[in-house]
This record gives sequence, C-alpha cells and structure tokens, in this order.
Amino acid sequence: MRKDDVREWRELVDPAESAGHDPPVPLGQNESLSDLWSPEEELGASHHATDLGQALLDAGAITATQLDTARTVASRSPGKALLDIFYEMGVDEPALQAVVASIAGFDFERIKTANDIDLKLVNRLTPNFCKDNGVMPLRMAGNRLVLGITHPDNLLLIDEIRHNLGLAIKPVVVCRNDIATVIASLREEESAGESVNVDEIIGGIQEDDVEVVQTKEEELDLERMAGESPVIRYVNYLIFNAVKEGASDIHVEPQEKKLQIRYRIDGILFTMMNPPQSMQAAIISRLKIMANLDIAERRLPQDGRIRAMVHGRKLDLRVSTLPTPHGEKVVMRILDTRSIQVPLEQLGMHEDALLIWKHQIEQPHGIILVTGPTGSGKTTTLYASLAKMDRDQLNISTVEDPVEYHLNGITQCQTHDRIGMTFASALRALLRQDPDVIMVGEIRDAETARIAIQASLTGHLVLSTLHTNDAPSSITRLINIGIEPYLLGAAVNGVLAQRLVRRICNNCKEQVPPDPKWADHLAMHGIAVDNVWVGKGCEKCRNSGYSGRLGLYEILVLDDHLRDKISSNPSVTEFRRICIEHGMVTLREDGFKKVAQGQTTVDEVLRVTESSI
Repeated sequence: MRKDDVREWRELVDPAESAGHDPPVPLGQNESLSDLWSPEEELGASHHATDLGQALLDAGAITATQLDTARTVASRSPGKALLDIFYEMGVDEPALQAVVASIAGFDFERIKTANDIDLKLVNRLTPNFCKDNGVMPLRMAGNRLVLGITHPDNLLLIDEIRHNLGLAIKPVVVCRNDIATVIASLREEESAGESVNVDEIIGGIQEDDVEVVQTKEEELDLERMAGESPVIRYVNYLIFNAVKEGASDIHVEPQEKKLQIRYRIDGILFTMMNPPQSMQAAIISRLKIMANLDIAERRLPQDGRIRAMVHGRKLDLRVSTLPTPHGEKVVMRILDTRSIQVPLEQLGMHEDALLIWKHQIEQPHGIILVTGPTGSGKTTTLYASLAKMDRDQLNISTVEDPVEYHLNGITQCQTHDRIGMTFASALRALLRQDPDVIMVGEIRDAETARIAIQASLTGHLVLSTLHTNDAPSSITRLINIGIEPYLLGAAVNGVLAQRLVRRICNNCKEQVPPDPKWADHLAMHGIAVDNVWVGKGCEKCRNSGYSGRLGLYEILVLDDHLRDKISSNPSVTEFRRICIEHGMVTLREDGFKKVAQGQTTVDEVLRVTESSI
C-alpha cells in the first residue's frame, strides 16, 4: 500500500490518528486504495472474501459447507457483500461481526440498551438514517465520536457522517440487530421517570425536525414524519403525563385552527395542552403506528391497542380513531391493572350495603346484575366481587368484549362478532366447561339474557351488567327485550346500580356554610348541618377541589313480594315506587349520606343522580 493512500484513508476515518500509525486494512481492499474505491466491485474473488470466509471458518462461526455456499452465492450475485450473505444465511451475528472487526483492525462492541448510545447525536442523524445505514453514535472519546458501524469498509458513509456532525470519527464494529433493537426501544417504549419539557419539544419540532409541507395530501410522508424523534418524545409525553395525572382517557381532538389534547381525570375532561396544528398529522400517525393501524386509511374509523411500559408497570391503551371534518380524532382508554384491583371494601359502599352485596355474591345460583352508564365503575365492581370468591375451589369463567384486564385463576373469553363468537355462543360453550360462576360482560340482547337465565336456573351463579339508569329499570328493561316476567322473578337475585362521584380533596378540604341553593336538597334528605365540606382548590387537585372518586350505590334485593310484582309486568315508575317502599336506598339518598360524611359535595351528587320522586 502506498504511503499517500494510507495517509488519505487514515485522515478520512480519524484525523487525530493520521500520523505515526499503520492503518488497519479495510475489508475487501487489494494492494492499493484508489480514490473512488468501492468494496462491492471485487467481492466475487476478492482477497476480502477469502479472508472473511476463512477467518469465520477458523473461528468456528461457520461450517465448510456454509462457506462454499456463500462463495457460490457471491459469485452469482455481483455487488452483494459477502458479509450480507453470511448474515442472510443466519450466521450468528456477534460471532460474524467480531471476525469482521478483527480483520478491519477495529474494536467490536455490543449495544445493550439506550444508555449505550449518544441520544443527542442519534437525533441529529435521525433514527431512520441510523437504522437504514447500519450506524449508531455511541459516545464521545475526547473530541472524537466513537461510531458503531456494521460495514467498516463503507468509507463514504463514514465521511458523510464526519461531514454532517463536524466530528472526527473513531469506528467500532457493532451488530445491526443491536441497532434495530435500540431504535425500536426509543420508538415504542416509554421512558419511566423521564421528565419531558413540552415547550422544548414543540419548539424543536417547529424549528428543525418536523416540517409539514403544504402539498397534496397523498404526497405527505406520514410514516416518516411520525418516526421523527421529537414526535415520538411528544407522544410518549402525552401517555406518560396522562398516567402520572391519573387520567382514564386521552382525547386528541383536531379543531379548525388548533389541535386540542384533553385528559379525563376523575370523570371530568380537562384541556391539558394545545400543540401547533402543524403537529396534527405527525402525532395522529404516530399513535396509529403504535396501535398497528393503517396510517393511509383516514376515511374510516379504526380500533387498536397499544401496550406500553409507563412508570415501571405494563399498561394497555385501547385506541379508537374517528374521521372528522378537521382530521381524525383519537381517543385512548388507559387500562391500568392497578386501578381495577380495588378491594370490595374500598369501593365506597356503606357497611350495610356491603354486607348485603357480599351475601349476594355468596349465593350458589341466580343472576346478579350491575347497572349504570359507561364509565360508572361496573367492571371494577364485578372484578372486586370475583376477587372475593374462592378461585381455588370454584371454576370461574368470564365472557368479555374486550378482555381489558387479565385475572389470575379465572378463565377469560373474548367475543369476536365477525366470526360468530358472540356473548350468546361463548356463554353456551362455557356452560359445557363445568362452571360454578359465570361473568357475562354485558347482556345486550334477548338471546344472551335467555341463556344467562337458563344457566342461573340450572345451578350457576351469573354476574352481568346492563346499561340502565337505576336498579328497578333493569327488570323492566329485560322484560322489554322479550324475557318472560315469571323467569325474571325466579332467576334474578339482586341488582346493583352505581355511579361515580368525585371525592373532596383531602389536601384543601375545608368547612363552609352551605349554599342557599342546596338548603332544600339537604332538608329533604334529613341533613341539618351548619357547615358542609368542600375543596377550595390546590395544586394537587389542579384547583378543582376534588381528588379521586368513590361510588354511589343502589341495591335492590328481590324478595317474594317483589318477585310476585315482577310477574304482573309493572311499569318502571310503579315498580320503582314499590322498591322504595320496601326500603331500597336510592342513588341520591346514598349520595347525600356521603355528603353528610364529608366525602363529596351536593353538586357532585346532583350531577350524577336524578330525583326519585
């Protein structure tokens, strides 16, 4: 090798080491290095091919048969690197790259986690560039960048990176699988405990990283935009912050001139941020990519699921998209196992109501219904009830749509209407599985209701939900969908109606004279107090005065008298009046008991309940 060529190659790779050292010989190089040398030109019978193949054989990384096969493929595939051929043949990559590094005279390193890379320089090159070209900035060693590279003979690529970053380069050989794994972790995993400055992220996107070009919609490279690092970090922040704030849902809502982000916290929506409208396409595309949805389809609703690690625990996010005139709206329901694992005693039931409910779930057969609107805590109550049962001695099975939380010791089945796996068909199958307790996610039609009733009359305990306003309405609702009244009277043991109200913040809780507009309501429910508890608002509760939620409950237990009344098919109003006369505590009455105890406010009770008169 001529000295001038040696010096030229040395300065290209690392100017700091250009004097006083003999350079390593690049892979595939012959006796001289021309100005425009390309390693692919001589792969077929090159010295590099012989050295790499023989070195791998000597190291025990490949067999003689594999070497012959690779040489045959190389001879028939002009321009294809022997290194890539061995990789495609499934040769162990760490062993392969270690030999490559030895031949090139470079060090070999493994990239295990994101802590092994220089994230700032990765963002400057962009993760897509690093993955596509098989490079990864690792760290600074003095004024030189230690650059991981999978093809150390690609001098043009090294020179391009040196020029773009303005840094001297010290190459080391790494594995392409390690690069792909680290980039995937940057894109898909949440960084638990990382503090994200939203303004800084937005500013970075506006200035350099994300540019939304005003052009035809078909020409927007949404996947590329969604893969840019600032967009990834921003979407990660949305999810990370929502979990931190205790939100149950995240709403990404396109408006005419802005993008609105809202969190549902304690049942109420709060506007959290308004990122620039220029971020709309990238943010929504990023969410769709994470949920494995079709980013090109923007005219039809789509549903998906994201599995993430946030704050050190695994979460599922149920994603729903909906086309609107200003773009796609995305709503994410945060499914947190910790939020669902609430003991029955901590749901907010009064002691007498709790004893009644525990007695109901201990019955050997019959139907128990939990009713209320979406988001009223029905699933939490059912799961807490199942947790009280003996899962070692009982065969407990559920039919759900979808299975949002996985419970140990319980058989859970998910419906799929498109393939005929409905609640009714799944329930029929479960009845052949020798069940003791069956939980049906929801009774939606007469067929499911009939099978559930038959199951309860043949010795099974059935728990299910309905969407009605109160407990007595559940009976009339089942009659209206076609169930015979005499069957309901025989099968149904009890109905629990519930609502969720916000709990007064303990940090800013104080007593004040009651508002005059509340006087009639307090007097009507026998509450004579000079002061009532309210939350004045603080940082911990976002100045709302509320933190957390508790349940209001209305329990209807059917006795012989009520069963006889059901057989006569009474109206909703008449049956509700009879239930109250028999001592049923209504939702509003239960709410005002909690007002008297200082747990919630009159406003909250009036917001979620209706008068029973």
